[in-house]
Amino acid sequence: MVDSAKTPAPSLFERSADYPQPLHGIQKRLAGWKLVTALAAGLVSVLVLSTGIVLGLTVQSLQSNLVTVALEGPGAAALPNIGDLEGGFNVLVVGSDTRVGQGDQFDFVDSELNDVNVLVHVSENHDRAIVVSFPRDLLIDIPSCPQGDGTMSEPKTMAALNTTMGIGGLPCVAMTLEQLTGLEIGYAGLMTFTGVAQLSTAVGGVEVCVTAPLVDPWSGVNLPEAGYHTLEGGQALAFLRTRKGVGDGSDLARISSQQVYMAALVRTLQADGVFNNIEKLYGIASVASQTMVLSTSLSRIDVMVSMARALRGVPNENIIFIQYPVLDADPELYPGRVIPHPDLGRVVAERLATDEPFTLADGSLGFGSTTDGNASGTQAPTPEEIEVLEGLVGQTAGDETCAVPR
Repeated sequence: MVDSAKTPAPSLFERSADYPQPLHGIQKRLAGWKLVTALAAGLVSVLVLSTGIVLGLTVQSLQSNLVTVALEGPGAAALPNIGDLEGGFNVLVVGSDTRVGQGDQFDFVDSELNDVNVLVHVSENHDRAIVVSFPRDLLIDIPSCPQGDGTMSEPKTMAALNTTMGIGGLPCVAMTLEQLTGLEIGYAGLMTFTGVAQLSTAVGGVEVCVTAPLVDPWSGVNLPEAGYHTLEGGQALAFLRTRKGVGDGSDLARISSQQVYMAALVRTLQADGVFNNIEKLYGIASVASQTMVLSTSLSRIDVMVSMARALRGVPNENIIFIQYPVLDADPELYPGRVIPHPDLGRVVAERLATDEPFTLADGSLGFGSTTDGNASGTQAPTPEEIEVLEGLVGQTAGDETCAVPR
């Protein structure tokens, strides 16, 4: 744990409100939407917030907005000084469907699910980043997790990953994925659904491609024509959360369509020079500070600065988005659920733990995406010395892809 064992255990959230409050200007645009998928916005908010601070923005204002939570276990990282963040590291980004603090326009539910679980691994030499999406319906073992009253939860077997947030908050999600992968997770951030729309607007929108009209009344996405569309605010959120509208209608298809958005977002930030634009950086950093809960290890200014410095030079073709390898669960006992792939999952974990580079085979896109016919695919050929892991599903940030409507 980051904090000293000799001090009293902190409450889960160290500010009076459990979650950051949404900005009033966005609430009307979000009316009627149920869930969020925070894949893209969570990662980018962390990186951009870091860069904004290193450029000398209003540090006191941003720091006062932060809500923090302490992680448990051996993965909880020590706090470095600026420039001291050496070697590889892992950042967990979680998207919550909580209604707490999200406004009256959302139907109330008394549960909280972590419907998006993304682990970002940065290599030892800071020349690669692997972004692993874990399906929400992944059935795994959940360890005993600390509760707000100081007790420990009972461990569970064959339980859905998206129940861990309700069991023990962000620390329980981190502990569960540490147990599954064997990796140490030192940093984590939590997004609620209003933040996704706000951050997409703050970056000026993201241009995504669809191969056919994408209209889904369940999520609210409305793209009536095939081709490229610039998404921000409500439409960005609706695109990210649509499941019934893409691929085969599964959560796995939604993961691949989210990767379409994330890859486009990375390219947009680089092409537009966002990291050198003071006005945009301040806007993004302000929104991020109001819409995220960060682990105490990530809330320190020097940590965020060090992360930004470490990640700024990673080329697009070395940013790889993958779906954690899974197999279908028993359809009679667990309909619609998946289980870890015992062999490929182990290989991926080993490669990340030992920092061995790998890449995707040709034709690795998921059910919800396809290669843009006007693009050449990856920006650079795979060097012969880098291992190709057959069977992985995903893409690189250099792959220009399109979402495939159902």
